[in-house]
Amino acid sequence: MSSPVDPVEGGGPVEEPVPVQPRRAWAIDTTPLRNPHYRRLFWGVTATMLGQQMTLVAVPFQVFTLTGSSLLVGVTSIVALVPLIVFGLLGGAIADSMDRRRLMLVTGVGSAVTSALLAVQALLPGGGNLWLLWVLTACVSGFTAVNQPARSAVIPALVGAPAVPAANALAMTVRQVGVIVGPLLAGVLIAVGDLFITYTVDAIGFVVAVLLLRGLPSLPPGREAGPLRLGAAIRGVGEGFVFLRTQPVLLMTFVVDIVAMCFAWPQAVFPELSEGRYADSPNSLGWLYAGVSIGALLMGLTSGWVSRVDRQGAVVLVAIAVWGVAIIGFGLAPSLWLAVLCLAVAGAGDMVSAVLRSSMLQLAAPEHMRGRMQGVFIVVVTGGPRLGDLRAGAIASAASVSAAMVSGGIVVVVVMAVIALAVPSFWAFRASRTGYATTPAGSRPASPAPESGEDRPGPTTS
Repeated sequence: MSSPVDPVEGGGPVEEPVPVQPRRAWAIDTTPLRNPHYRRLFWGVTATMLGQQMTLVAVPFQVFTLTGSSLLVGVTSIVALVPLIVFGLLGGAIADSMDRRRLMLVTGVGSAVTSALLAVQALLPGGGNLWLLWVLTACVSGFTAVNQPARSAVIPALVGAPAVPAANALAMTVRQVGVIVGPLLAGVLIAVGDLFITYTVDAIGFVVAVLLLRGLPSLPPGREAGPLRLGAAIRGVGEGFVFLRTQPVLLMTFVVDIVAMCFAWPQAVFPELSEGRYADSPNSLGWLYAGVSIGALLMGLTSGWVSRVDRQGAVVLVAIAVWGVAIIGFGLAPSLWLAVLCLAVAGAGDMVSAVLRSSMLQLAAPEHMRGRMQGVFIVVVTGGPRLGDLRAGAIASAASVSAAMVSGGIVVVVVMAVIALAVPSFWAFRASRTGYATTPAGSRPASPAPESGEDRPGPTTS
């Protein structure tokens, strides 16, 4: 039997399609891992995640060991937050002006060197130097803030638009594993007095990531990439905000997360609950801190359905409403196991929201704006919980933990309902009708996009 002929290629033989094995509907979608370029990015993220989470534990511990001051531990958080905000915005603009592969390599090398210097300073007489530790911590945050927008912006170019939600779910699930395992491993190493190894693991992870990223193709920002100019990058940040003002769907992806985090982020009340309501429960503080991550991890492992969601805006609003209801339950929970269950449900809702909001940003923004949108995304997801800690702590001190959590959860649910009614374009957003098609790197360009008004191919509705 003769081979089929491709009419476009003028008589060249076409490979027979390989049958795709059906997969379980609820299992995490690993299809993007078949793409060799995405595999490099994924394993690079995996290599760095464990060490990064270990460093997040080691730095405040070392500050407290050097100073004995919880206030200076809090100052360390600000030292890390400021460059994360500044360079998160600038990093997005830079990612939209130069080859993103090159940018990831440069920032990866910078992170590896900085982590290695953290390991060296841990060996200094007296257990380290506070000012040097702060400088290196700020550098780590700066490199991370520039790297992350580029890393997120390249996903559509690597896997293609239909696979973006699944790719995001994979990366975020790995992050949750790091959030759980990293602090535990750091605690073991810190207990035996080995901060040097803790920081060294982080440095090695970045080296592995850089070696993997070297195998990626060039990833231009959708326009001609020129030399890096700081003035142009700063102007690019302004252009990004101007663009965002004209895009209600993209703007709402940030608004809904800010509302969820500012009004219902629970971590500030964990110490009070562990010393009060759940004082008789062993390791109550540890379980409270683990609750959200446990739920997020379980949702990540069963997120196969998320990658097939078409009405992403509607599901985001429902997921955040679930977060709000779960936080209400957490605020009223009389026992530790019920509180952790509520936090796990909240974490699952947050995981769905995070995957879909990130996918909406990557698909609904044009290629040359994706870096800046991801930069704003980083600032929002970093700053929102800190504002939430301030709100929850203030209300818990003035009234009670239950008042802080229940009032915040109610606000979240009500605001999601209001947004569904007031911004119908967000509620009606469909992934299959996004205006910016993406072809995976290394593949042949797809056929021209349908004319305006025609349905675009995409994932089936969940």
